[in-house]
Amino acid sequence: MKQVIQNLRTGKLKIEEVPMPNLRDNGITVKNHYSLVSVGTEKAIIEFAQQSLAGKAKKRPDLVKEVLNKIKTDGILTTYKTILFRLDTPLPLGYSCAGEIIEVGKKVDGLNKDNLVACGGDCASHSEVVSVLINLCVKIPENVTPKEASFVTLGAIAMQGVRIAKLTPGEKVAVIGLGLIGQLTVQILNAYGFPVFGLDVSQKQLKNATGIGLKHGSVIGEDDIEKFANFFTNGIGVDAAIITAATKSNEPIEIAGKICRDKGKVSVVGDVNLNIPRRIYYKKELDLCISRSYGPGRYDPSYEEEGIDYPIGYARWTEKRNMEEFLRLISVGRIDVKPMISHIFKIEDALKAYELILKNPNNEEFTGVLLEYDSAKEYKPAVVLDLAKKEKAKKNIIYAGLIGAGNFATNIILPNLKKIKEINIKAIADAKGERAKNVATKYHCKYITSDYMDILNDEKIDLVIIATRHNLHAKIAIESLKKDKNVHLEKPMALNIKQLKEVIESEKISKGRLMLGFNRRFAPLIIDAKKQFSKINTPLMIYYRINAGYIPKESWIHDKDEGGGRIIGEVCHFIDLLQFLTNSTPERVYATKISAQEPVIENDNVEITIDFSNGSRGIILYTSLGSKAVAKEYLEIFADENVMIIDNFKSGKFYKKNKSKKLRVSSQDKGHRQEFETFTHAILNGDPSPISMKEQIISTLTTYRILESIEKKEPVEINLAEVIKE
Repeated sequence: MKQVIQNLRTGKLKIEEVPMPNLRDNGITVKNHYSLVSVGTEKAIIEFAQQSLAGKAKKRPDLVKEVLNKIKTDGILTTYKTILFRLDTPLPLGYSCAGEIIEVGKKVDGLNKDNLVACGGDCASHSEVVSVLINLCVKIPENVTPKEASFVTLGAIAMQGVRIAKLTPGEKVAVIGLGLIGQLTVQILNAYGFPVFGLDVSQKQLKNATGIGLKHGSVIGEDDIEKFANFFTNGIGVDAAIITAATKSNEPIEIAGKICRDKGKVSVVGDVNLNIPRRIYYKKELDLCISRSYGPGRYDPSYEEEGIDYPIGYARWTEKRNMEEFLRLISVGRIDVKPMISHIFKIEDALKAYELILKNPNNEEFTGVLLEYDSAKEYKPAVVLDLAKKEKAKKNIIYAGLIGAGNFATNIILPNLKKIKEINIKAIADAKGERAKNVATKYHCKYITSDYMDILNDEKIDLVIIATRHNLHAKIAIESLKKDKNVHLEKPMALNIKQLKEVIESEKISKGRLMLGFNRRFAPLIIDAKKQFSKINTPLMIYYRINAGYIPKESWIHDKDEGGGRIIGEVCHFIDLLQFLTNSTPERVYATKISAQEPVIENDNVEITIDFSNGSRGIILYTSLGSKAVAKEYLEIFADENVMIIDNFKSGKFYKKNKSKKLRVSSQDKGHRQEFETFTHAILNGDPSPISMKEQIISTLTTYRILESIEKKEPVEINLAEVIKE
């Protein structure tokens, strides 16, 4: 299917052929009929993308600070690669569309296949098929066409700007900026009977607004705005000013202050300078409100991603209800968007639409620009690219399929796989087709798909690499093992005991191997540490500090069912490393957490003591309270007057009684390439997985016991017999 994609690094805008998106349980897939180009927002994104790296940095000084901190902790090369990766991530454009449902998720009620719906949000992109979550789509009334309904998101934005102004019957309102959202705002105010005074810098925009119902207006820079506003309000001043303009100028905020009455209200919808003229606003005691997009629910993962609605008694108007009300106003004839449609382009000609918006070579007037789709077209989840380099057939080649092309996969896994000559990356599966296409093009893959079963059913694929969100790990690993695939599974193995047992049983009967992404045991400095302490007979004492960094509570990582939390999701890494260094099995764990109020997340700040069967002890201090300017990981190993210190896998120092030796690597190396090389050779040589199944199981099981220990506030035994018979 076709989709409009923006590359933030190169600035290049493309119409890409990508796989159709996956259906989610709490969503629908929609075959688009029309989508609306948001002229202001999309133009700003494209112009940002087309700037140089220095220009981008100037626009985002907040991110520059983060970059400088990362350079201090991870080094220039690692930071540079991270920046390029993030900028190279494809960005789908568009967030307002309408079409027909082709699939309905099992958790969705009230919608059926073939229903016409209007969709909003980042998922409602300029794409032939979109996958939309339940709180971001609404059924289209029978007498409203998909062409009209494609305005739904911008209509909801305008609706929310009106609601933020908290108008009462009879109040008079100024709308500053008469572009697309400004004209929609005028119509909404007219629909509810509020007298409107429109302002714009363009005589043409004022004329267009007059054509859709504006009765009073002035041109900024030509007319005496305050005089006209006084005439419109009988000398009182407007009760509220809604700013829908988009400009770097401070003029809209100044004009709003001048024309408002005492204790009036200013609602800011557009992207304008907010240098508030204190004297004006203070003297009149004006209320200034900034409208947050479509309405309550916007940017709330529980509402948008999980589909949890707000109780109507507490939030009468959510973003979905704003969308519904906008369509209702169209259906009863109070709003007419048809005169606002100036251009319609086929999706194949989408670049012409952006040429109009960005350059306008023929100096055309435009307001509502739509993209049109072929509603009769059928789509498939997989796209054959055949970008593979033409090479002679080679022996000892492993064909790999990657499932999940997110940040870690594209920034860490794939660059390291590329360095291994025995690996051929054949296919990429990802829920986001544009991301899969971008990655597959770089690595010359044969095909991309949104259905990972295409990879599992591919008989030529020997190795399946799973890098999805954590809730899918066990499920896909089990399915892969049943297909006798070799499986590299990014941590964690499973989110609970039930899943863990199922993975274990599947691995037992599979002809394939299972290896978790416990890369740290393969890092050069760790291999060196293992050698240094291998001849020592006394137990080890190990202190491992992880400055993990703060992740907001609403992140999927913290969701019990999707991410499992950071102890299950990440601490398993550190348990495996201690297990490797001690050459022993964890027997008992005692974990405590700090008690703190939000935003501190309690299980993100823990001290874990692990006793091993050979008498060794490991202490893990895991915290999200630290500064980003401090390196993430710091490891100290003690035994028989020997000490080794490893600082963030960049440098180390070994002390043997009174002597010391510095240890360095050329750049930070956490063992990712060595991990894949070792697994590759095991597959080719017919050897077992480089990490034994027992070790992988017990590292996973220990994370569950850490949570149990925190809850019980006492030490907990780790019993492998719970999940496996030795």
